[in-house]
Amino acid sequence: MSTDTPSSPAPDHGEGPESDPAVDRRGLVILPTYNEIDSIAGIISAVLARDSRLSVLVVDDASPDGTGALVDSIAAEERRVHALHREGKSGLGSAYVAGFRWALERDFDLIFEMDADGSHDPRYLSDMIAATAAFDVVVGSRYTAGVNVINWPMSRLLLSYYANRYARFVTGLRLADSTSGFKCFTRPVLEALDLDAVGSTGYTFQIEMNFRAWKKGFRIGEVPIVFTDRVAGRSKMSGAIVREAVWRVWALRLRSLLGRL
Repeated sequence: MSTDTPSSPAPDHGEGPESDPAVDRRGLVILPTYNEIDSIAGIISAVLARDSRLSVLVVDDASPDGTGALVDSIAAEERRVHALHREGKSGLGSAYVAGFRWALERDFDLIFEMDADGSHDPRYLSDMIAATAAFDVVVGSRYTAGVNVINWPMSRLLLSYYANRYARFVTGLRLADSTSGFKCFTRPVLEALDLDAVGSTGYTFQIEMNFRAWKKGFRIGEVPIVFTDRVAGRSKMSGAIVREAVWRVWALRLRSLLGRL
């Protein structure tokens, strides 16, 4: 598999469900949740309406606000909705890994990461599906076409922008938005990666997954998106997450140089 320089296929948001016939494969959208009861039903509905080939897996970390119970009630009425309940809050990275394993066991072809808070617009799923004709990993990028972020305070925007510059400098990964949490993996990528070895728990997880896929020779591309700050709930960003990002990118590079990635 080649390591082509990422590019951005022209967006084609289409006119409605199944508007992008480029890839006729089953997809699973993984939505990690912790206290997302105000937004989860709307996000699930919007994803399902986008494309009949898509299903949803909600990975809920025992949300005390009842998110898990609400998803169970939706799943009881809709066969394309599934819930994976975990005993406690164990981190974003482990939630996605659990979702990846679930998807691989059930033979899904395209596996998506997506936030459950409304910041990722399901209309871009069509662009990402189309882009898998050229790429093995597709990243929904906030920074390929300028800066496309709405409603973030300047401090948060600068943190995100320069974190991506930092990650690119340290790892050599040629992505404008390596920290994006809106992405699609084709099945062969997740089958090839050692998911047990993925150590990041916070948002560095996104960098690590991209880096591991790139080092395996998979093609990574970006499609432009507009990111809108969450419409409900509270951000999970913390100082600990930032500190993890600072040192873990160096650890990834060192492991790669030593052949231990």
